[in-house]
Amino acid sequence: MRLLIAEDDPKLLKSLRHIFESNQYIVDAVSNGSDALSYSETEEYDGLILDIMMPGMDALAVLKKLRERGVTTPALFLTARTEVSQRVEGLDAGADDYLPKPFSTAELLARVRAMLRRKDNYVPDLLSACGLTLNRSTYELSLGDSSCALSGREFQIMEMLMERSSFIVTTEEFMSHIWGWNSEADVSVVWVHISNIRKKLAALGAPVEIRFIRGAVGGIRRDRPG
Repeated sequence: MRLLIAEDDPKLLKSLRHIFESNQYIVDAVSNGSDALSYSETEEYDGLILDIMMPGMDALAVLKKLRERGVTTPALFLTARTEVSQRVEGLDAGADDYLPKPFSTAELLARVRAMLRRKDNYVPDLLSACGLTLNRSTYELSLGDSSCALSGREFQIMEMLMERSSFIVTTEEFMSHIWGWNSEADVSVVWVHISNIRKKLAALGAPVEIRFIRGAVGGIRRDRPG
């Protein structure tokens, strides 16, 4: 799951990023409304976490513009504003939930999980393709009664491959979706993780293969007999 966090307090932004990355979310973080709008317009995110009071453009204005442009990504507002009328204003702008500051980490994570479950294209905990099952809650990959644990990056790569098993995934898509636009990581890191995934597929005896194409990965496909 990929989230965009917009918060102008640098300490809180760093803390929020750590919380979600520690819970296996992919996170992009910005500190003003203009960046929040431009990032969100890509529609590459499963959820938005927006501080209402931001420089340049507040979250209310950001979300109104997104909804006017047809972007339906669910959004959670974080704010110190507690009046009922202000909460109503936020919900009317298109927010899915509203969490006042200060808040507990447990409640924040629970509200985000609930928000993501309510999204129109709800993603189930179990993803299946080519006889394999990927558990989004435990990060385990299973085949029949056998299973193995995946690291965070391995899980994210395998999720993309299983969701797009009939399509080619480019290295740029992996880098953008998993490592983020501003990452300084080299593209070779993708191949390192895929090599590890292939070893785990072999250990499971999975009848599938991950095909390499120049500059891309050809999804997962069943091995052909012979």
